[in-house]
Amino acid sequence: MQMLRDLIALAKPRITVFVVLTALGGFWLAHTSGGPGHTMLPISWELMAWSLVGTALIVSGANALNMYMERESDKYMARTANRPLPSGRMKPAVALVFGLSLTLLSLVLLYRVNLVTCALGALASVLYVLAYTPLKRRSHYSLLVGAIPGALPPLMGWTSVTGACSAGGLVLFAILFFWQVPHSLAIGLFRSEDYERAGLPVLPNVHGHYVTHVWMLQYTVGLLGVSLLLAPLGITSWMYVPAALLLGGGFLVRTWRMPDQSKDAAGLYKWARGVFFYSLIYLVALFVAIAVFAAS
Repeated sequence: MQMLRDLIALAKPRITVFVVLTALGGFWLAHTSGGPGHTMLPISWELMAWSLVGTALIVSGANALNMYMERESDKYMARTANRPLPSGRMKPAVALVFGLSLTLLSLVLLYRVNLVTCALGALASVLYVLAYTPLKRRSHYSLLVGAIPGALPPLMGWTSVTGACSAGGLVLFAILFFWQVPHSLAIGLFRSEDYERAGLPVLPNVHGHYVTHVWMLQYTVGLLGVSLLLAPLGITSWMYVPAALLLGGGFLVRTWRMPDQSKDAAGLYKWARGVFFYSLIYLVALFVAIAVFAAS
């Protein structure tokens, strides 16, 4: 049972479920408005199952391979030290085989969906495992590299239905890309000591809190802008716009006033955690609004 629990832990199930929900959002939006003239397309439950299971496996496989590659640095971070590999409960070879097996199986399933979705899944896995993971030890710009595979699942959900990377799917990709930056930088702020012990250069530790705050504001503004594009493109109705403005405006207000660490370190920690939790609420609420106000 411990081995089973450790294998599940390698897949990072909470993150995987969260990502699959964004893929489901892309699938549903494509179903309701991805046809010619933004008409509703017939839904295939079998296609949806292959798409979502394949996405879950590609994410789980990438997570397992990420843990395999970061098993040494994970020893120095409080939130990762008890993972199966740094704790010594699992041999690295087991994690490697598990991650590769999930990845190969996912590509088989995604190929059954269509070639475009399979190619996007392969791209996400390669970028996350072979680009983002090793770059984390070298540059804080790894965040932007990692945001690409992190933003691909809703586009994969879209292409599962349409077979093409058309406007609606690309906007969903952009929403997830912009969202990840303030979300991840908030983590970098309240986990900065952990990252420093692990030798991972995150923006708050490299360029300080002011530059980090500027990044967070810029990408939150960008997120608000791209989230509004769905209505003029005809992907959602215009009733979606007030919801997107309210949620995005709330995110911007929540991000705006960062306490000065030199005067209020505890306040900065609390603020960063608040931004992190709001970012999760924001994304779920935004995708609910997209689903509710999808054009059909």
